[in-house]
Amino acid sequence: MKEKITRINRTLFELETGIVLFGAVCQVFVFFMKEKIWYSFGLWLGILTAAVCAFHMWWSLDRALDLPERLAVKSMSVHAILRYLVIVAVLAGTAISGIGDPLAAFLGIMGLKASAYMHFITCKVSNIIYGEEILPPLIEEPAGEQDR
Repeated sequence: MKEKITRINRTLFELETGIVLFGAVCQVFVFFMKEKIWYSFGLWLGILTAAVCAFHMWWSLDRALDLPERLAVKSMSVHAILRYLVIVAVLAGTAISGIGDPLAAFLGIMGLKASAYMHFITCKVSNIIYGEEILPPLIEEPAGEQDR
């Protein structure tokens, strides 16, 4: 299992971990509601949507980096609009069908944003699984200038 996880992009793993942690924290508060099933369904539908959007964001960024600048901008714009349309479809579907709570689904989708703010927590989880990240120095000095 660890080998499968380590093949996943580390930043994507941290983002997905944060989304799931956010969903777990929100689920604790759902237990205080009267209609637990509907709120839980809406929340986890939103969490699933956020996780799919995070994966799609990583995938589209990865593809766009191989394109020329103009095509990359166009590709990223198209994929961002596609993600927004999926989010609107999920929220509208939840609201129209009455299955799950649309506000709980919106809260779950906001797990994507909350996960970005929880990066300092998910980075610790990532370090446990991946090991410490060794980054190269940002600015390398030429060998001759270090002696001065």
